[in-house]
Amino acid sequence: MPCDVSLLNDIKFFEVLDADDRRDLASVINHSQIAEGDTLFRAGEPGDSLFVVRSGEIELFVKDTAGQRIVLTIAKEGDLFGELALLDAGSRTATAVALGECELLEMDRDGLMLLFKKNPDTALHMLAAMGTMIRKADELLRTRVSRNVNVEEEETLTFGQRIADRVAVFGGSWTFIISFGLFLFAWMALNVYLAVRAFDVYPFILLNLLLSTLAALQAPVIMMSQNRQASKDRLKADLDYDVNLKAELEVAHLHEKVDRIYESMLDRFKQVEKALKQLPS
Repeated sequence: MPCDVSLLNDIKFFEVLDADDRRDLASVINHSQIAEGDTLFRAGEPGDSLFVVRSGEIELFVKDTAGQRIVLTIAKEGDLFGELALLDAGSRTATAVALGECELLEMDRDGLMLLFKKNPDTALHMLAAMGTMIRKADELLRTRVSRNVNVEEEETLTFGQRIADRVAVFGGSWTFIISFGLFLFAWMALNVYLAVRAFDVYPFILLNLLLSTLAALQAPVIMMSQNRQASKDRLKADLDYDVNLKAELEVAHLHEKVDRIYESMLDRFKQVEKALKQLPS
């Protein structure tokens, strides 16, 4: 419904206008009220107007590809929102839901152009509001972007875990097998060659003690590395699940868009059919 000029008096966005300019602008602004929980518009819908909150709060949010709800901002009294779709004639970039009973002022492109003509300084106020939204979106993007799981885990490794990984890698390589085999052969050959003066006579009890000690120390170190690898495998499995979930939600989102387009086409066909019936035969 049309806006009363008195509704513009207490709003910061219009305070730079004089009484005559406000009266002219009020004639092209719509005044509306929405109840708590009502959706003003949804992301992806066409937008041809911006809104100014006169009272109440409007939550603006988007959903990422995993279906998680990301709150961009909460527009309060005096704040404006929805200006991006109005300026670039594109679709809505977020969904707006009333957190309580709200009183809104709606302005289309003609009203915005009239406002700029009356006072160009209001354009700076709008740019400042858009800059605030961009900063918030940029901060959300920096905090929500996920890096490579393997890289993140490598950065959190302790010194002991790094040693365990290196021991496990070396213990399971041909370098270790060949070098340790040569060590055993040299140990036994040397003691056989020295005979009476041997420091570890057959059946090489000292060598058996060294091998038992090595096995006792190597086994838990390798287990540590295997446990960490199992943890990494779980992270990879979780990542695969997230990717599959995102793909599933994206397909569901596409189905929802197609359904909305189909319903819109049906409504349009009904209007055309009704108009054709009203034509004189």
